[in-house]
Amino acid sequence: MDNHYCIYICGVGGQGIIKTSTIIGEAAMNQGLDVVMSEIHGMSQRGGSVSTELKIGGYNSSIIPNQAADMLLSFEPVETIRGLDKVNSETKIVYNTHPIIPSSTDKEYPSVDSITKTLKENFKHVLPIDGTRLAVEAGSVLSLNMVLLGAVTADDKFPLTKESVIDAMKNNLKPKFHEMNLKAIESGYQSIKG
Repeated sequence: MDNHYCIYICGVGGQGIIKTSTIIGEAAMNQGLDVVMSEIHGMSQRGGSVSTELKIGGYNSSIIPNQAADMLLSFEPVETIRGLDKVNSETKIVYNTHPIIPSSTDKEYPSVDSITKTLKENFKHVLPIDGTRLAVEAGSVLSLNMVLLGAVTADDKFPLTKESVIDAMKNNLKPKFHEMNLKAIESGYQSIKG
């Protein structure tokens, strides 16, 4: 198996994108894989666009060239569109369908159905998931990142096991949140595996 894998993660500040990147990085190291992660791009305060780039395998640079991501993991529909310069025809696009509509604009937010339809018309591997709903069902909207992590581990080509992701989650989050986050990971996983 080729363990070279590039993941572009995007969303808005406050959604747990940085923690998600940390957990993926630690899970990769725990599996004996090299990993490099970019600095965080964007406004990390709540509501601003945020992205990180992770490369698993023997890479020298952490920046993913345009059209070179194996996976686009997006926490928000419009941020998915912003990340499309990183994808190619084989990229898996996993994204949360729940919008975060900025209060600082008077522009109309596009319909999530139209975003999904357009993505599916242009890309082969589009996996929308109502991660926010699954997170609330698991116990808190704050577990959204764990729902999405569970979803990506369901992909056969994702180089990390669900077990290594769970171990890294337990190492990075307080024990009182473990049960909720385990539920969140499992619900994300099942939503993709079916």
